[in-house]
Amino acid sequence: MAQGVLIPSSENYQDLPIFVQWMDFLKWLLHTTEKFPKKVRFTFSDRINNLALNVVEELVEARYSGNKRMILKTTNLKLEKLRILLRISYESKFFSHEAYKHAMYALNEVGKMLGGWIKQQDGKA
Repeated sequence: MAQGVLIPSSENYQDLPIFVQWMDFLKWLLHTTEKFPKKVRFTFSDRINNLALNVVEELVEARYSGNKRMILKTTNLKLEKLRILLRISYESKFFSHEAYKHAMYALNEVGKMLGGWIKQQDGKA
């Protein structure tokens, strides 16, 4: 991970489990993509990292927004795009099978939480 990058402590968001889960994954992801080959580090890994950072921003936005449903749907789409990019990364051998398994497990867990939040919002409509 880049030196000087400050990621908020998960402890500050104990009441929002999806945020805590995503922050743990984000820390791992930023560290992992830093090890991508130089030829793709500033293109492919940047795209992955930007999507992941967008997700954390949207989780914060959804928490405080009156229109959570639309933000959560957009976030869900970003998770799907991230799944595809991580699959391509794995198939291109930018990271190991174990790293891919870890990433997919984390994405699936967050996806389940996000799906539950979306269903909750659908019930309010």
